[in-house]
Amino acid sequence: MKINFLEIAQIELNDAIEYYNYEVPGFGDAFLTEILNALDRIGEFPKAWQACSKRTRRCQTRRFPYGIIYQIREKEILIVAIANLHRKPNYWKDRI
Repeated sequence: MKINFLEIAQIELNDAIEYYNYEVPGFGDAFLTEILNALDRIGEFPKAWQACSKRTRRCQTRRFPYGIIYQIREKEILIVAIANLHRKPNYWKDRI
């Protein structure tokens, strides 16, 4: 199943990569690898993760305090947010 990002979710991903690379060179690349691995797992088993609402699920990353918030749609998986789980919870709910 195809995975697409809301524009704001893509911006969140890019910002997090930039932040981690600024803090420790190369750490942003490790973060991106973790996100890509999680996206592969979501693509393979989309219903395996915790439901946040009727249509939305969250897959937590293993190494970083982030969750990938997504919706399973007819022909795609839509990434709603790349959410830092140490920040304000559920800030992304107005996106859906």
